[in-house]
Amino acid sequence: MKRERHDLVIIGGGPAGLAAAAAAKEAGIDDILLVERDRVLGGILNQCIHDGFGLHAFKEALSGPEYADRFIQKVRTLGITVMESTIVLSLTKDRILRLSHVGELKEVEAGAVILAMGCRERTRGALSIPGDRPAGVYTAGTVQNLVNLENIMPGKKVCILGSGDIGLIMARRMTLEGAKVLAVFEVLPYSSGLQRNIRQCLDDYGIPLFLSTTVTEIHGPNGRLEGVTVTAVDEKRRPIAGTERYFECDTLLLSVGLIPENELSREACVTIDPITQGAIADDSCMTEIEGIFACGNVLHVHDLVDFVSMEAAKAGAAAADYLSGHRLEKGASIEVTAGSGVRYTVPQKITVGKDISLAFRVCSPSKDSTIEIVADGKVIKSEKHPRLHPAEMVWVKIEDNCLSDTSVLEVRVR
Repeated sequence: MKRERHDLVIIGGGPAGLAAAAAAKEAGIDDILLVERDRVLGGILNQCIHDGFGLHAFKEALSGPEYADRFIQKVRTLGITVMESTIVLSLTKDRILRLSHVGELKEVEAGAVILAMGCRERTRGALSIPGDRPAGVYTAGTVQNLVNLENIMPGKKVCILGSGDIGLIMARRMTLEGAKVLAVFEVLPYSSGLQRNIRQCLDDYGIPLFLSTTVTEIHGPNGRLEGVTVTAVDEKRRPIAGTERYFECDTLLLSVGLIPENELSREACVTIDPITQGAIADDSCMTEIEGIFACGNVLHVHDLVDFVSMEAAKAGAAAADYLSGHRLEKGASIEVTAGSGVRYTVPQKITVGKDISLAFRVCSPSKDSTIEIVADGKVIKSEKHPRLHPAEMVWVKIEDNCLSDTSVLEVRVR
């Protein structure tokens, strides 16, 4: 087996991997290998032909392919080595990778590794929906790929389970392509997508959204989906007897959450946060395994790709610092915990000696709430927010001079 060495190996050529590679190169690392399993760079952005990307990063509205191309061209211009159509078969905690590339196996030793594998959709199997197993049940991302890249229309009468952003965007897309989107069903008492997508993709097209409702049976005894039974649920998400309704449809889209692709991370003994399903990392995006970094949706599912790129650029610069030996100069570590009203925080650990930005999601929607940052029981920062929603990441900046002699930092909402 052929063996080679690189200073930095980045797994994933989507928005996170591209931004991390460019940042590392600009920070002085010349020997970079970017590995992508698809035939082309860009990741999921290649099938996201709607606009709305780049408002933060470039101050203009771009489509997904346009946004990806900005970074692809930058990576090409910087002369970064790219291996497309390449599968990473294994990764050890000692940063040894085995790659499969166009009929050959290769072993690569890396000085540092950045995990940027993105995430995958939760499928019907994860939901255990009762009923038949007919054709016509898809994840929303699969339908997005079929319609936008393959020019294939999967059906004409559509129901959507889950109000995630991809499902909302595909409700609009399929309506524009001539399909009848009957309804979107959400098991939670609030939508799980961005509010702008609710307005632009559902309200503007007259598509109803049923909250506290889920699909309880799939009907398709003859091999093709014929309809679904939906039922209202109580506060514990249990179906309420007598509320069943039948919708005749030939297509069911599932937009029920994203799962970070962390199989390689687990193989490398990276500790996984049970809430985010991503790695536990510090403010430089380094995991608990020395020299292995994580960024983008493999770390935690983001709401905007602009924030993915910003986080990945930080990871790329931090990996460059690590390879240059600057990592040895870090200060004391502070544990960050999620308090009342907060589902999770990222990073889970921060280093004293610099200003930091904390990202977190709240547990439920609220209005006129106060975010408090608590250091060892003392409130060091308080911010009022007119509106908080679980679908939208919240960012808080904390100055270093507030963190002296702190051992535990808590983020809470009241």
